[in-house]
Amino acid sequence: MVLSDFYNVENKRIAVLGGGSMATALVKVLSENNDQIFWWMRNKEAIEHIRKFSHNPRYLSNAELNTENITLSNDIDEICAAADIIILVIPSAFLRDAIEKTTVDLSEKIIFSSIKGIVPGVNMIVGEYLNSVLGIPLDNIGVIAGPCHAEEVALERLSYLTLASIDMEHAYVLGAHLSCRYMRIQISDDIYGTEYAAVLKNIYAIAAGICHGLGYGDNFQAVLVSNALREMKRFIKAVHPIKRDIAGSAYMGDLLVTAYSQFSRNRTLGTMVGKGYSVQAAMLEMRMVAEGYYATGLIRNIKKAYDVKMPIANAVYKILYEGKPAAKVIERLSRKFS
Repeated sequence: MVLSDFYNVENKRIAVLGGGSMATALVKVLSENNDQIFWWMRNKEAIEHIRKFSHNPRYLSNAELNTENITLSNDIDEICAAADIIILVIPSAFLRDAIEKTTVDLSEKIIFSSIKGIVPGVNMIVGEYLNSVLGIPLDNIGVIAGPCHAEEVALERLSYLTLASIDMEHAYVLGAHLSCRYMRIQISDDIYGTEYAAVLKNIYAIAAGICHGLGYGDNFQAVLVSNALREMKRFIKAVHPIKRDIAGSAYMGDLLVTAYSQFSRNRTLGTMVGKGYSVQAAMLEMRMVAEGYYATGLIRNIKKAYDVKMPIANAVYKILYEGKPAAKVIERLSRKFS
């Protein structure tokens, strides 16, 4: 179901936690829709710059922000206390450090995650972590999935978000606030499938980048991505076996854009590794978090528990974590494709 002009809903106070590209893109859309937005980020200098110049100096610096509708703070308690809906856009590796410091009772808040990673230490997707560790009711948890690159939102190119929640009314409400001329909203109740798909597509985008860096062409990339989709389907079906259309935008669509787009930081990481960069050198040069790197290490334990065959994820793990030669690993992988 698509929301286009669905604006007649109860107004909600919305907080965005995170200072990166997607956080900036979401704040841009929300503030342009005349919502009063509460925005938390760690960097005090970035906060002052945004207040003065109306753009984020580090991410999507070409995106002008309506600062009249934005309350900025590096005090996470202040921001969380003010909000009815909280959108998490903090890299998964840093989520626990940020969210577990708040003294605000989050159990009555509606929390949507736009994080495409596994939470270290607990080895869970964000929704499971919020529910099992922080005690947030499942009905109050949602997922923001793609296909949607923040860079194209900044350019106001037509984009799509999928909002998933067991209580679909929450998704409709947030969707109304995010709908605009260049943003279309789709609604789902598959919080597990959409979130796992968002995690896995980053691993497969790294694989696509590695192959690109090694010089493989479009023909091979098409076979790689089609096999990645089947691998994703097997994994998600094993973890949460409900009826879903894996060809939908939140699954295949997000995989395609992340595997092929010039804006995909995970593909970029893979391309650099394929060209001979070390993982550490590539990540330092990028100066942005590629969630797929962390997901590759953490998803390994989850897949073992469900005994799912994942040759592409295994290949990426061998290259990134075991230091195996990318050319040899991909050549062996190519023999398994159909």
